[in-house]
Amino acid sequence: MEQENFALGGVPGTDGEVSSRGSIPLRTRRTDVGRELSLGERAATVRPVVSATPALLASVAVGRPVRGEFTYLVPEALAGNLAPGQRVLVPFGRGMALGFYLGPANAPVEGGVRLKPIQRVLEDSPSLPKDLIALLRFAAEHYRHPLGEVIRGALPPGLSTAVDEKAAKADVQHFAEAVVTEVPPQLNRAPAQAAALQYLLAVGGRAQLEEVAHAIPGARETLKKLAARGMVRLVEVVLEPGVREGLIQGRPDRLTSEQDVAVRELQGAVDAGGFQPYLLHGVTGSGKTEVYLRAVEHALSQGKGSLVLVPEIALTPQLVGRFRSRFGGDVAVLHSGLKDRERLFHWQALRKGTVKIAVGVRSAVFAPVENLGLIVVDEEHDPSFKQDEKLRYQARDLAVVRGKQAGAVVVLGSATPALETLQNARAGRYKLLELKSRVDDRPMPTISLVDLRVERPREGQVTEEAPILSPQMLQAMEETVAKGQQVILFLNRRGHSTILLCEVCGLSLKCHDCDVCMTHHQSQNRVVCHYCGVAFPVPNSCRECTGPLLKLGIGTERVEAEVSERLPGARVARLDRDSATSAERLTELLASFARREIDVLVGTQMVAKGHDFPGVTLVCVVMADTSLAIPDFRASERTFHLLTQVAGRAGRGKDPGRVLVQTYNPDAEPVKRMLAHDFDGFAKQELEWRKALAYPPFARMAAVRLEGEHPEQTAGVARFLGNLVGRHMPPASAGVRLLGPALAPIARIRGKTRWQLLLKAPTHAALAPLLARLEAALADVPSGVRVVIDVDPGAMM
Repeated sequence: MEQENFALGGVPGTDGEVSSRGSIPLRTRRTDVGRELSLGERAATVRPVVSATPALLASVAVGRPVRGEFTYLVPEALAGNLAPGQRVLVPFGRGMALGFYLGPANAPVEGGVRLKPIQRVLEDSPSLPKDLIALLRFAAEHYRHPLGEVIRGALPPGLSTAVDEKAAKADVQHFAEAVVTEVPPQLNRAPAQAAALQYLLAVGGRAQLEEVAHAIPGARETLKKLAARGMVRLVEVVLEPGVREGLIQGRPDRLTSEQDVAVRELQGAVDAGGFQPYLLHGVTGSGKTEVYLRAVEHALSQGKGSLVLVPEIALTPQLVGRFRSRFGGDVAVLHSGLKDRERLFHWQALRKGTVKIAVGVRSAVFAPVENLGLIVVDEEHDPSFKQDEKLRYQARDLAVVRGKQAGAVVVLGSATPALETLQNARAGRYKLLELKSRVDDRPMPTISLVDLRVERPREGQVTEEAPILSPQMLQAMEETVAKGQQVILFLNRRGHSTILLCEVCGLSLKCHDCDVCMTHHQSQNRVVCHYCGVAFPVPNSCRECTGPLLKLGIGTERVEAEVSERLPGARVARLDRDSATSAERLTELLASFARREIDVLVGTQMVAKGHDFPGVTLVCVVMADTSLAIPDFRASERTFHLLTQVAGRAGRGKDPGRVLVQTYNPDAEPVKRMLAHDFDGFAKQELEWRKALAYPPFARMAAVRLEGEHPEQTAGVARFLGNLVGRHMPPASAGVRLLGPALAPIARIRGKTRWQLLLKAPTHAALAPLLARLEAALADVPSGVRVVIDVDPGAMM
């Protein structure tokens, strides 16, 4: 087969993708901006340098989708005043761009190259400490992403654009306080002022400015006039970080013997200093969070900072509540649910060293914690730690790298460790700490199986669906609520109905632009595509034959409605991405459940992760099979993780817990092992299978993903890249394998056809030459096809 030619002038952009914008290829080239240096400052033969001394040359990463570092002149006014990590403004192309000073450029510059100077510095002190720059360099090289974009993406709003840094303000409330005890006669001719003052006096002499303004239109200006006359005092009060009622937890008087052993080990490692990774493998309810808290407490006493990562925002309110209950305001919170000003405020507090503890989601792995001594990754197995756009990093892995670079102790905690982490512990690369028993010797919850194959309706057509709640599950819920205890119902599907099927022609309602079925959201009276987001009103009939549409499949919205109907006296709420529309709403919902203001909480995986609600004694898995059929080698592992984690929410208080699992596949390996609380047996069998088929943790992988508007062109590029890799494959003895090219399991999303190639090798080093050739070839890929290289992919979809 002849090699296809795709030299249409496309150039690489973000994520190794093809972009029609820009003109700087992957390879080093000269520009009027400066010289792009290859990663690692590779030696090269060059012509005589220009008449600038090396001390006045700066290496700068530009916050644009171009790879490498650029050399700029350092103006005399800035000589000696630059520090690595500072944001600078630099000329780039025809305009100006945000840049990041990385240090002096030691490599010579080719003769005839006209270097441009740095225009100015955008901040007094570096946004990024040196240890963080080292981590970002590693991330850019390992995950094959432009360094400047990596740095820019790590910064909070306010620092990620080419503007001068401004100090973010803490949350404040404004109050008006009456200085006088009655309305003076001189206000008889100022009725607006008299009314505002009278209101203040009526509510006790002090009120929030917002409150007065809401009660009396125009009160803000009126109160300012009263303040100028000395009758009112305007006060600004800084809000101290607090903990929502229901999420406060005290310090236990004593630890279990297993907790005590783990805490002593971690404290000793913090005292010794240096890099030491641990796997803290503890069953659900064994008190892993208290071990984290004691370790952070000890690090703080030694003057060292701590970084705590959680997989999703859903975990953050409760964990933050526990940390702030223990450490007060010395905790910075970092996640996307915060306002931009709040994120910048926390970032700046960490960078200045006024706060030494950071708690956040995966992006917090880049938090500028001063004198970092301890890193904790809670629920380290969770797939949410993998970023699926732009810089496609795995935060758990970067946490280990950061710990090694900073000489810090790293703790990876989970009741169901990722098989990669477990294998590292078994190979001796991580030390293993185990918590095999629950706190206060509480028993593990009893687990019962409901076989949906025998729970089908006894009358009617055999095609009818099984009931959402089996009689056993409904009875257990009624008994639990009657006792004043709480229930969690888990189903990892949003919406009301997952399939709208024509009763006449049998066609399902699919998205126009994606190869997936539309999901019916009854509360919105709309059908929604969960991949591209397109939504429209529920059609009255099939668009092919006008037949009636059956609403099949179940989501959390339908489960919530069913529970409310069958248990009319129960207080029911739902926790998923549709109901938790903001961080504030999420926090309030979890706090309400913790205060036992909700009897039954229906939710997706957001209810399964790490929450500690002592009132929950019953957990119901509505459908255990939703993730088993996914075409991914991790499908069984993730099913086992999810089922075990959600089951672990039961029985964490004084009352024993119970779990009911509904399934059509009672003989599936993850279901059987989960019913027996047998993580070791599941891991042993799964690792044997992975080793036989050369999948992680016994191989390293990279996925090459393509998407384009024209199916034939996209397929052609996939074959072109597949042929390229095939021609440069090492000998079979090297263990490098190519799978594909093939259509992706979901072959079309947002109107674009999707293909992928998978590369497997024993080590990353064995993959590197092939990935480098792929990157070099991207310059010849047409701009209509986007190509992304995903190192250590988290999913095969």
